[in-house]
Amino acid sequence: MSPTLRIRQGLLDDLDTLTPLFDAYRRFYEQPGDLDRARAFLRERLALRESVIFLAERLDGDTPRAIGFTQLFPGFSSVAARRLWILNDLFVMPEARAAGVGRALLERAREHARVTGTCRLTLSTVRDNTRAQGLYERFGFMRDADLHYALAID
Repeated sequence: MSPTLRIRQGLLDDLDTLTPLFDAYRRFYEQPGDLDRARAFLRERLALRESVIFLAERLDGDTPRAIGFTQLFPGFSSVAARRLWILNDLFVMPEARAAGVGRALLERAREHARVTGTCRLTLSTVRDNTRAQGLYERFGFMRDADLHYALAID
């Protein structure tokens, strides 16, 4: 029997499961591993309802194994005068890549955007993450013509 993929909303009770995934995501972007920092960040986002997290789990037997997540932050379009969601984070463990997990997480994020009545789902990624860019474009995301700037504060 092949394992089943389950995508579900991550809750505060899932911090023990989410923390190592989030830490691995940060390390992917060349940040130092810091489980305490990862846990505190996620705890605050979830406790204050500042984000929505979807967790990908591989069900093989009785114990689900966390293999990926996506985190959405709320935003707003002043021009459309509507809410939008920012797909800020998407991560799949290396051993689970190229198996449809990223796409399943994107599908769940899109469904959440639809049921919450938003005008769009946006994301950005680093220029050299071509694998993720391919996934996003195959899913239907379009590169926009806007220029984005950032100002470091600390």
